[in-house]
Amino acid sequence: MTIAARLQELGIELPKAAAPVASYVPVVVHGGMAYISGQLPFVGGQLVTGRLGEDVSLEQGTEAARACGLMILAQLEHAGIELDRVERIVKLGAFVSSTGDFADQPKIANGASELMFEVFGEIGKHARSAVGVPVLPLNAAVEVDAIIAIAPA
Repeated sequence: MTIAARLQELGIELPKAAAPVASYVPVVVHGGMAYISGQLPFVGGQLVTGRLGEDVSLEQGTEAARACGLMILAQLEHAGIELDRVERIVKLGAFVSSTGDFADQPKIANGASELMFEVFGEIGKHARSAVGVPVLPLNAAVEVDAIIAIAPA
């Protein structure tokens, strides 16, 4: 089954790839690896903002991380990389805007991690970090970056 067919089966439509908000490129491919810059969460076309443990619920945070994962896939496609060329999701880095006493960053990061497994199966399992931070760009609730192994075209 192609990844496009799998996305359709799951009822997933990828968002439009977001333009960079500063001086960087969204995707760099080098040596068979795609390095995807941190992606912010857009749900229903709106940026999910706020902090976990303050004004963003666990469920909203998990949905935001999933939205970041969808944006990662959208950025790959926008860079001309067919999703069927993904050999392995190597690593995700999740940054969670949270209060000092919020300790469920791994639960939030699961939104992106579980998406990768749903879409890619076993090759979607990856190494990961989940880090709490006091603030993210544009007051985003979550940001996720990725390293993905890509097969030659």
